[in-house]
Amino acid sequence: MSLSVVILAAGKGTRMKSALPKVLHPIAGKPMVQHIIDTVTALGAQQINLVYGHGAEQLQSALAHNKVNWCHQAEQLGTGHAVQQAVPHVNDNDDVLVLVGDAPLIKQQTLRKLLDVKAQADIALLTVEAQDPTGMGRIIRENGNVTAIVEHKDATDAQRDIKEINTGIMVMSGADLKRWVSQLENNNAQQEYYLVDVIGMAAKEGKQIQTAKAQSEVEVEGVNNRVQLARLERAYQLEQAQRLMLEGATLADPARVDIRGNVSTGQDVFIDVNVIMEGKVTLGNNVVIGPNCLLIDCDIADNTRIEANSVVQEAKVAENCTVGPYARLRPGAVLGKGAKVGNFVEMKKSTLGEGSKANHFTYLGDTIVGKGVNIGAGTITCNYDGVNKSQTIIGDGAFIGSNSSLVAPVNIGNNATIGAGSTIAKDVPEENLAVARGKQILKSSWKRPTKK
Repeated sequence: MSLSVVILAAGKGTRMKSALPKVLHPIAGKPMVQHIIDTVTALGAQQINLVYGHGAEQLQSALAHNKVNWCHQAEQLGTGHAVQQAVPHVNDNDDVLVLVGDAPLIKQQTLRKLLDVKAQADIALLTVEAQDPTGMGRIIRENGNVTAIVEHKDATDAQRDIKEINTGIMVMSGADLKRWVSQLENNNAQQEYYLVDVIGMAAKEGKQIQTAKAQSEVEVEGVNNRVQLARLERAYQLEQAQRLMLEGATLADPARVDIRGNVSTGQDVFIDVNVIMEGKVTLGNNVVIGPNCLLIDCDIADNTRIEANSVVQEAKVAENCTVGPYARLRPGAVLGKGAKVGNFVEMKKSTLGEGSKANHFTYLGDTIVGKGVNIGAGTITCNYDGVNKSQTIIGDGAFIGSNSSLVAPVNIGNNATIGAGSTIAKDVPEENLAVARGKQILKSSWKRPTKK
């Protein structure tokens, strides 16, 4: 049976106090609703229907890369009314999974369990036991069977004592969904069309209603304000930290590591505090990441150390390398085996060959450095003339003296030496020494300026 998903994402989110639609507020650097889209895509949904209202342009721009049916809810008249907007896209024989767009931590395994329950029933409902169910819809049972869901504002005192609550996540056939939502009424305290009322309709028709329970409250918790957003962020991050530790990484403090993408680690990895990892990050065996580092879409091989306060973005670092402290590897940076980049060194679209070193205060842009090269402190490859960028090539075994400027395009040959303080604008053949400095002038009669 085909799986069709309806995601309710039309709410304005007034309590967020933001111009950004609520479901676009990020968890781990990704919009809440994108987490849900990714989860149901991995679940195998053939069709995703996104019900939207406020902030239409922002939503469509932020989620443009997704294949979804956009279902506009012009007026927010309740969850049942929202689902009605998606009904034209639903086939009668579909299994229709309804989710809320502000509960981003729902797990694929939980939804799979819910679908398995639906295979044995007419309607499957995801519930959870809440420590404090205030404000939530209560699950009403008779002889153990679900007969209705009552919203908190409409519940009696006895019903408010019930701890089992509705998560807003349910599955039913397309035919049943269409029939039931067309019969919804708004005779309640909020004068809204509640989707949960379909449970009572199903019970009256003698339909088989079964439930599955979420693993924890946080998995189905919704976000209504920034306090709740922060709580879910921490819950997500702790879960990711625990996953890394189970994969063989040691975290100095699991509460002070942020993962905003897909991170994989080898064995005996050590990650210090305040490390942020974004995009796809791969860490090999015995990698050490120092404190306050930012890693973005990078690959760091075995036995490499990234020292404190370094940034590695869209770069590839081979085994046995050292980077930092205070280094920046920009997109296109590649370090060969055993290479070393020290403090305040920046690389962009450059390769530092096997065993080569740039230890201090250096910029390498559009540069290919061979093996066993020493780059002296304060060296700059001048790759940009104000219009075009050009390449510098430094051969194996070359020695670049401190405070040198290599004006691209220029080729420094194998085992060539550049004298400290030189500006090199012409190719240097291999084994040659190149010195390009202004003439030193001494004036014995010169007097140092005095304060006026």
